[in-house]
Amino acid sequence: MIPVREEPAPVRSAWRVYLEPAALRMLVLGFAAGLPLVLIYGTLSFRLREAGIARPTIGFLSWVAFAYPCKFVWAPLLDRLPVPGLSGRLGRRRAWLLLAQCAVIVGLLLMALIDPQHDLALLAGCALFTAIAGATQDIALDAYRIESAGVERQAALAAAYQTGYRVGMIWAGAGALWIAARAADGTTAYRHEAWMVSYGVMAASMLVGMIAVACSQEAAAGKPEKTAAGGAIAPPGEELEGARQAAPTTSPSAHRGRSEQHATLLAPFADFLRRYRWHAVLILALVSSYRFANIVMGVMANPFYHDIGFTKDQVAAVSKVYGVAMALLGGFVGGALTLRVGIPRMMWGAALVSSASILLYALLATRGPDLTLLIVAVSTDNFAEGIAGTVFIGYLSGLTNREFSATQYAFLSSVMLLVPKFFGGFTGLAVDAFGYPAFFCGCAASGSVALVLVWATQRYVPGQRFSKR
Repeated sequence: MIPVREEPAPVRSAWRVYLEPAALRMLVLGFAAGLPLVLIYGTLSFRLREAGIARPTIGFLSWVAFAYPCKFVWAPLLDRLPVPGLSGRLGRRRAWLLLAQCAVIVGLLLMALIDPQHDLALLAGCALFTAIAGATQDIALDAYRIESAGVERQAALAAAYQTGYRVGMIWAGAGALWIAARAADGTTAYRHEAWMVSYGVMAASMLVGMIAVACSQEAAAGKPEKTAAGGAIAPPGEELEGARQAAPTTSPSAHRGRSEQHATLLAPFADFLRRYRWHAVLILALVSSYRFANIVMGVMANPFYHDIGFTKDQVAAVSKVYGVAMALLGGFVGGALTLRVGIPRMMWGAALVSSASILLYALLATRGPDLTLLIVAVSTDNFAEGIAGTVFIGYLSGLTNREFSATQYAFLSSVMLLVPKFFGGFTGLAVDAFGYPAFFCGCAASGSVALVLVWATQRYVPGQRFSKR
């Protein structure tokens, strides 16, 4: 249940929390987590459109990002299984983080080498590999964040994580476009060599996250416990592996072991249903709709910039300067306000402003390449997204049980993405059929569903109502 603070935190204390080591770690690790998603999603869509790929094809290729909403499928493995050779040294969470980051680097380098004009299918396969690696990094990092602090600090850690995530997304979006434009020697035509340089730099940027993992300490839940004699007790996954090796495969204990493993995989989901009962349906409906409008709109954002007449330099400059500033401001404002007034109240405002900000893109679609309006639209959108992302991460974190933090958070964040990612695949067809102005207006209107469900959960789900002051 979402805890409700009876008294607001002092304003000075609310802001000081961002200087704590745990928050600073989340800022850097969030940056590494934000890189791969944009490079297989928004930036890739701009690259494909510049290469002459049709909008419907770009829309369907956005489905490679389905790895993110499907990550709950393998999340139980990260809760239980160690990484051979790494978990004993780093702990379970940091070992999985480091492995996933290495895989992301490999995937991005492969995407850099492949020209979509000659081998689009192979590029899509490499993008899918990168998406799986990035989703695995998210699973491990979400669990690490939840286990690094108490419930009262989850909103602050979420704000730092979300801010880093947004900066990583902007670097992977605006930064990648800016680098590609520089490498293209000023030409606006498609050049594969320019994108090779851009994606190579993005792969190198993942080293920041690897350094942060190396310099961090493992959360308590991921550390091997010590026996009274000083020996290490293996994490749950290692205990299961040892039991499988020690027991004969034909013995009754082996069958019991397999049953226990099946129960282990189902336990996080059973725990969630046991705690929320029928209210789980209402909660999951809210989770699936809260970010729907912005996620669906995002599939066509970069093709829209290209089609309306903006250059890579213009999009990169606006996103890098105004986007970064407003994303940072929105993330910190969202975290501080959440710590002061609570998640329930913030859910309303965040949902409203994030959906309403999309209308500025509809206006821009009717005005042509108006740089001033682009600045306003990108700034407002990033500020609103910074607030909404921070609030919603705090909300999802409060729904989890720490015993199953990796699996339950992965499941909830997967539910958040599954429906909008599916509909996002059809956005190219929608734009071709109705045009950009109608498309953006429809996305903004879809945000009303989330507002209705916020009201319903706060009215009917125990522990999520407004506090009485």
